[in-house]
Amino acid sequence: MEHTTTLTQHVNASPEKVWAVISDIPGSAGTISGIDSIQMLSEGPYGEGTRWKETRTMMGRQETVEMWVSQTDPPRSTTVKALQGGADYTSRFSLHERDGGTDLSLTFGAEVLKPTLMRKITMALFGKIGMSFTRKALAKDLAEIAAKAESL
Repeated sequence: MEHTTTLTQHVNASPEKVWAVISDIPGSAGTISGIDSIQMLSEGPYGEGTRWKETRTMMGRQETVEMWVSQTDPPRSTTVKALQGGADYTSRFSLHERDGGTDLSLTFGAEVLKPTLMRKITMALFGKIGMSFTRKALAKDLAEIAAKAESL
């Protein structure tokens, strides 16, 4: 049982500047207002295996999720994964140069692992509402990433 959404934001900055923002995990709480804090779990530059804990407040609840980079192709794409509450979350950022700037696309997917009957019913009833909240939060994240990249 998977839910996926894709959003695209045009950024008036080069792919390299956009990449600098999305790969700056320690600085992401200062860029993205939806992130309360970041705790790095690995050292070194951004790359496959980079791990951190990200704390966000969504719908009035604060939650901390451990995340890691599963794939990276700088400055074209990167995939970030997280496992939380019986779900596998995937965020894939793709950068495409266009019109002197960059189209930044984010595909977010949530797959429920081993869904129970109750979980299936809950997702059928509330999955679309949850994805609507998620789309709004992700659109805000992309706009803030764009603003930061454009200011570099």
